[in-house]
Amino acid sequence: MIRAILTELGIFLIPFVLYVLFLLATQKGVRESTSWPARVVLKLLISAFALVIISLILLAHFSGATPTATYTPAHIENGKLVPGQNK
Repeated sequence: MIRAILTELGIFLIPFVLYVLFLLATQKGVRESTSWPARVVLKLLISAFALVIISLILLAHFSGATPTATYTPAHIENGKLVPGQNK
């Protein structure tokens, strides 16, 4: 669960990291308030939320088993552990 949260947090931070790299490349002050106007921060927030929503939609759509699959949980068969599987 923590891996998914950290992944989404990383995806959220991508636009901000790119903007910081842009500021460093243009040799503008990253810590100056003039480099972070409210309009730019709002655009970064909107793009970050859009990336997170897109990643969650793609995760829900393309991960997991097929809709007709039946999950068989892990069990012991003939003294051996058989892992869970989708059939």
